[in-house]
Amino acid sequence: MSGTKDKIKGAANEAAGAVKEAVGKAVGNPSLEIEGAAQKLKGGAQGAVGNAKEAVKKIIDKA
Repeated sequence: MSGTKDKIKGAANEAAGAVKEAVGKAVGNPSLEIEGAAQKLKGGAQGAVGNAKEAVKKIIDKA
């Protein structure tokens, strides 16, 4: 998977997680709130992987 794809999937997971977290808070569902927070973290990690892949590719391309 390319860095761009990882970054896009990461952003999508962060957005979906934020929605779940907000809905969980709004309806008083702690498990949904926690699930959303976890999904946001997963998205952040995916985005970081995408950034790292792109950085490595730039280094390799310069060599």
